[in-house]
Amino acid sequence: MAIDFTLAPEHVEIRGRVRAFIQETVKPAMEKVEEGDRDAYLRTIFHLRSLAKAAGLWLPHMPKEWGGMGLGHVELAMVQSEAAKTRIGPWVLNCQAPDEGNMHTLLHWATDEQKEKYLRPLLEGTTMSCFAMTEPEVAGSDPTLIRTSAVRDGDEWVINGHKWFISNARRAGFAILIARTEHDVPEGSRGANTAFLVDLPHPGWNDVREVETMHGSTGHSEIVIEDLRLPGSQILGGRGNGHRLGQYRLGPARLAHCMRWISQAETALDMMVGRALDRYSHGSLLAEKQGVQWMIADSAMELYQCKLMVLHAASKIDKGEDFRTEVSMAKHFVANSLNRIVDRAIQVHGALGYSTDTPLASMFQHARWARFADGADEIHQMRIAERTIAAYQATGTTSSATGGLPL
Repeated sequence: MAIDFTLAPEHVEIRGRVRAFIQETVKPAMEKVEEGDRDAYLRTIFHLRSLAKAAGLWLPHMPKEWGGMGLGHVELAMVQSEAAKTRIGPWVLNCQAPDEGNMHTLLHWATDEQKEKYLRPLLEGTTMSCFAMTEPEVAGSDPTLIRTSAVRDGDEWVINGHKWFISNARRAGFAILIARTEHDVPEGSRGANTAFLVDLPHPGWNDVREVETMHGSTGHSEIVIEDLRLPGSQILGGRGNGHRLGQYRLGPARLAHCMRWISQAETALDMMVGRALDRYSHGSLLAEKQGVQWMIADSAMELYQCKLMVLHAASKIDKGEDFRTEVSMAKHFVANSLNRIVDRAIQVHGALGYSTDTPLASMFQHARWARFADGADEIHQMRIAERTIAAYQATGTTSSATGGLPL
């Protein structure tokens, strides 16, 4: 049995092109944009997107027949990690959340007509989207509790409800909206919800506010839905399949987040080591002090684990194997490692790291979000434990729940 962590020559070439494009084209272009100049910011992004298309670096996660690069998840990991060396990188390559997950969802679940109307513009970069599932009245980690209601009225569905933290809603041309359509099934049923496609703006879809977060108002909207009417043709994936559709979307999307978080963690570690080699205090460089060395060592070991976990989970997705446990483990571990590594980098930088003179303060604010995005730590721990117990009950060993690896 071969275990080979090297990339094929063509994938080494792709990674090199992505790295060069981000470092030599994207970063210099964004550095020229003055802070607060929204028009220049948008013009620069659209220009960079046109350059990405011309360079053949557009839609790395999509099949070639849909205009993408046709990469598997292992190959996608290297592209996402290179793109995320700058926060805007995934946007430039059109592989950013939430659009990336919505593209996968539409490709798998949409009818041909829906693909042309909704997927095609997403792939072309002429529109954006949002995924409206989370609600303030119920736990976001349990979508079976959704209260947003869709009731049949002739050939139409009338939808009422309340959503929040709907990322990208104010920029979106359409939403994938999850609502409860089956009202005669027990609470907690996984067949109660249905996904709807909603063109935006739309009567009955009321964008109340952008929820202020630790890093400001950056597009997480609160939505009140009042008597919003949709024809049955706007159902995505079939009636009662909303839970299945959501879970299908979230699995690979969680891993894509991990790919980008690894890049941020590596950037923080690079900054930590650079600072330690540059800063002199109490008779020696910080890099020569054991306390700082331990922070560097712990971060390096965690980043190594992060990379291995993501690569293994990605390989399971590519092989069509059950990847749920591995993705849950990766999502939990990478999110927490990101927080710890950025925190250590701030500590080594001292007051400078706490200031906004370096990107670390902003990175730390965004990193905290990672521990509950796409499933809180505790939900993933619960699922991992359940599957570990089930594996032991079924086989007398927990081996299959720890990656099923040959050791």
